[in-house]
Amino acid sequence: MSKQNLLQWLEENQASFSDMARKIWEHPEMSYEEKYASNLQMVELKEEGFTIETSIGGIQTAFIAEYGSGKPIIGILGEYDALPGLSQTVSPSRQEVVPNGPGHGCGHNLLGTAGVEAVAAIKKAIEQEGLIGTIRYYGCPAEELLSGKTFMARAGAFDDLDCVLTWHPGTANEITNSSLQAMTSIKFYFKGTTAHAGVAPHTGRSALDAVELMNVGSNYMREHVPDGSRIHYVITNGGLAPNIVPGEASVWYYLRAATKDIVKEMQNRLQKIARGAAMMTETEVTWEILASPYETFPNEILNDLLYDNMLQLNELTYTEDEKSFAKDLAGTLNTKNMIENEVEELLPTNCLNNKSLIGTTFGASTDVGDVCWIKPVGQIMTTCAPAGVQFHTWQATASFGSSIGIKGMHYAAKTMALTAYDLLLNKDNVLEKAKAEFNASTKGKQYVPGIPKETHPHVQ
Repeated sequence: MSKQNLLQWLEENQASFSDMARKIWEHPEMSYEEKYASNLQMVELKEEGFTIETSIGGIQTAFIAEYGSGKPIIGILGEYDALPGLSQTVSPSRQEVVPNGPGHGCGHNLLGTAGVEAVAAIKKAIEQEGLIGTIRYYGCPAEELLSGKTFMARAGAFDDLDCVLTWHPGTANEITNSSLQAMTSIKFYFKGTTAHAGVAPHTGRSALDAVELMNVGSNYMREHVPDGSRIHYVITNGGLAPNIVPGEASVWYYLRAATKDIVKEMQNRLQKIARGAAMMTETEVTWEILASPYETFPNEILNDLLYDNMLQLNELTYTEDEKSFAKDLAGTLNTKNMIENEVEELLPTNCLNNKSLIGTTFGASTDVGDVCWIKPVGQIMTTCAPAGVQFHTWQATASFGSSIGIKGMHYAAKTMALTAYDLLLNKDNVLEKAKAEFNASTKGKQYVPGIPKETHPHVQ
């Protein structure tokens, strides 16, 4: 099965994967609740002849689908969880399907489906050519909570792979040469003493006071962290009523930085601030780490191979209706002068491999970072939304449910399938080169899960 035959199979069978992506988009599910999406993909892959292993890392909606035998073992990552409050129709105006309901504002309906599509195509190549090697699809839940892959990694799910491919919907066809930040998601729980706030406030010890003092301390800490680091928080429990001194209160923090070591130092300092707030208010404090992914970093060998294969594809083209949708949607954005842009600029078809981004860090985080510290990872983005559309917005949900999003998904599936084919053949010892780069990047540092052993997935 030549690469041309591989592309032909993908073209002939893309309708069923378009249908899968739309069904998942129409049934958005929150992290750890993705029963519909994971089952839909497992059924498809089982019918294709893959063996399925479920409940990876103790998560019901996490699974591994495998076909083939022997080395190399190539993994492709998939995700399928949605976001709260981003329900939206495929429309250039704000129209919720379900008021305040979830929606695929990060395109995970596309992300996972492209992975299923790619491994299904590679299965045909292994079958027809008698190739030696194994292809795996990883159904990964709860990326939006930045923890699904960490629990899977803690269970050793990625340990025997040779390399990994993944992608993310975006607004251009490009190789991901920048890095995303490491982060820690941590909740602090303060316990005080309740009292009548009007009659006997002196007998109470306010857990809310402790939370607020902690937040003051963390805001002073902002000046003394490395550039580019981030501290976000929300108060998740501020008490029951104003006339009751709050006996319990909690606050949820995200800490982000360029490396795991910096995040760990920030976490240690924040825990000291929490203890200080508890001492000042005569309350008690405990905390729970919910997620702690590593930073990502590119593997140039794999990314160059992905780029070469992306260049073998025909450029994406768009209908007049799609161009009109893109322009109308761009008109709702805050980006200055976006509506004045040419439609061709709103829907780029160029393929970029901008190596100047290597070594740069962007403010987002992902649990793909954990996988990056276990095995070499190659990653791309493709055009699934008009330029200027930001992730985690209703405009993104509309885009990722549209035919524009579907076209970008198939583009990603083709790129990953062609690349996985090359990796199975291991031409020019590309796997050994990717592993050598991985070893140089990690400098011998062994992966240790950031989530403590006693922490388990918050499965519904």
